[in-house]
Amino acid sequence: MSYFNNLQFVNPWFFLLIPVIIGVFIWFYLKQATYFPRLNMSTLQGVLGVASFRSRLGLLSPILRGLSMLALVFAMARPQSVLQEEEVKAEGIDIVLVMDLSSSMLAQDFRPDRLWVSKAVAGDFVRGRKYDRIGLVAFAGEAYTQAPLTTDHSVILGFLNPEAGLQCGRLQDGTAIGMGLTTAVNRLKDSEAESKVVILLTDGVNNAGYVKPLTAAEIAQEYNVKVYTIGVGSTGDAYTPVTRNANGVYRFGLSRVEIDEALLREIAEMTKGRYFRATNEESLQQIYASIDQLEKTEIEVSILKRYQDKFYPFALFGLLCLFLEMILKYTILRSIP
Repeated sequence: MSYFNNLQFVNPWFFLLIPVIIGVFIWFYLKQATYFPRLNMSTLQGVLGVASFRSRLGLLSPILRGLSMLALVFAMARPQSVLQEEEVKAEGIDIVLVMDLSSSMLAQDFRPDRLWVSKAVAGDFVRGRKYDRIGLVAFAGEAYTQAPLTTDHSVILGFLNPEAGLQCGRLQDGTAIGMGLTTAVNRLKDSEAESKVVILLTDGVNNAGYVKPLTAAEIAQEYNVKVYTIGVGSTGDAYTPVTRNANGVYRFGLSRVEIDEALLREIAEMTKGRYFRATNEESLQQIYASIDQLEKTEIEVSILKRYQDKFYPFALFGLLCLFLEMILKYTILRSIP
C-alpha cells in the first residue's frame, strides 16, 4: 500500500458524481421491468428454482459497470502522492539529560516509582525536540555516558523506556552529582550549537564522586553550558529502599526525603539556568514543559514538495471493468431483440 502513501486529490469535487451514479442505478433497478419485453404464461411451476449459468452471470454486468464508473470518478479526481523533504538550515540546541540512578530513585512516593515517572516524562520531552541533538548521562556513585549527542531520538527513547532502559543497581550506589554534571559538560564542551543545555535530575544529596558539584558547575560556566536542575521527591517520608539482599532484591522502608536544594539552586544560578522541585508526576511534567518553552530557537526550514500522479491504477481498473462488461454483453449475455 506504500504506492498510495500521502495521497491527496486535486479535483475532489468529482466525488459529487458518486451519489448521482448510485441514484441512477437505484432508478434503473426500480424501472428495469419496463425496459424488457414480457411473456405471459399460465404457470411458472415447471421452471421454479431453475437458474442457468447465463442467468447467474447476468448479475455481473451491472456490478462491472458500477465499478468502472466509480473507478473513473476516482481517476478524474486526480489522486496525487506528495513527497515532502525538509532541510533544516539553522542549528538547534544540544541537550544532555543527566539521570540519577541511585537506589532512592525507586522510592514509591511517585507511582510506580520516581525512576519510572522520570523516564516517562523525559521521553515525552525528547519527542517534542525534533531538531535538537540530545545525549544521555546516568549517574549514581559514579557516572557514565549512556548515549552521546545524537539526532536519532529513537536511541534516547529506548533508554528512557519506563519498562526497560536505565535501571537502578547497575552502578555503585550513591549520589555523585558532580560526576554526573562533569560527564555531561564533557559531551558539550566541543559543541558548536548556539545553545548548550544540561538537564540534571536527582533526588538526593551529593555523597560520592571525586568531583565536587560546584567545581562541575564552574566547568559548565567556563564552557557556556546552561544547567537546569530538578529535585525529585515528595516532602517528608517516602517508602524507599533501605537495604539490599544478597540476591540483589531491594528491601523497602520509610525514609525521610533529603534533597540539597541549596546546592541545586546554586548550580543553576551559576550557569544561568533554573532550579525546579518536582513533588509529583504532574509537577515534573510542568517542569519539562517550562524548560521546553525556555529553550526555544527559531529554525529556518525549507520545504520541497514533489507531486506524483496516482490516477493510472484507477483509470486502468475502470477501463478493464468496462471492457469485461462489453465482452459479456456481446458474447455470453448477448440478447436477441
